[in-house]
Amino acid sequence: MQYRMPRREFILGMGVAAVTAVSSFPHEKVWAAEALYPPMDLSYFDTPISPGPSEIHFGYAAITWGGNDRQAIADIAALGFHGIQLRANVIKEFGSAAELRNLLEKHQLKMVALSSGGVRVDAALAAEEIAKHTANAKFVHDVGGLYLQVTDERPKDRAITAADYKRLGRLISEIGKRTADLGISLGYHNHMGSLGERPEEVEQILQVADPRYAKLELDVAHYFQGGGDPAKAIEKYSDRLLFLHIKDVEPAPQNADAKRPYRFVELGQGKVDLPAVFDALHKVNFRGWAI
Repeated sequence: MQYRMPRREFILGMGVAAVTAVSSFPHEKVWAAEALYPPMDLSYFDTPISPGPSEIHFGYAAITWGGNDRQAIADIAALGFHGIQLRANVIKEFGSAAELRNLLEKHQLKMVALSSGGVRVDAALAAEEIAKHTANAKFVHDVGGLYLQVTDERPKDRAITAADYKRLGRLISEIGKRTADLGISLGYHNHMGSLGERPEEVEQILQVADPRYAKLELDVAHYFQGGGDPAKAIEKYSDRLLFLHIKDVEPAPQNADAKRPYRFVELGQGKVDLPAVFDALHKVNFRGWAI
């Protein structure tokens, strides 16, 4: 039986996770323990996301722990989550897929997805990219995981052309064909700084990509920051929606020494219309994972 978490408990759990993650690094300044915002109204989270049991399963991403994945696994399980997303660094960190699988089983965690990194759109590197991500999918399979997540590396030394979106769409389709043979579905992760940064760019990529092999892993915060409405994206791509990243984002303070004009914040503190996101998921009868 999967864990069904009410909205309020889910949001509050995010804050607990943040404090837990920081406490894992005792020599760092524990800024997360300080109240950064006034108390927020969480009343709309009192109602479960849907009346059906286990419609949406909530997991948590280990990236918050900065590479300390063993601690992340223990902490995420302790918080009551049954799903986790890990990054490809675990392939080297653990001696074998069996070792990671045993640790996850010990903590009753399912590896929802492995972040496989960026796909390079250089035609000369296509075979190398296919081989790399297929090997990562084999690791996911051996661990007992579900999905492989890929982003892309947006060329920075030249102007982007329509051919880039087509090339990426075809390439992730070729990767997805091979991951599907392993029983692992491929999800393309829209991301700021990638070819799929803006909604129209995501659309161009998905128009070319084969829907049988290349699904969408929708990050609602990145999609919003790129100028889109994530609730509308959920409805538009409901038939290709593999899983989601539920995050929140706001503009970076003008006086901050920020490397980018936005920053991620606790759920409910930013600009993403989360109630609309959850309503859209309910409307399309989404059944799957949200990280």
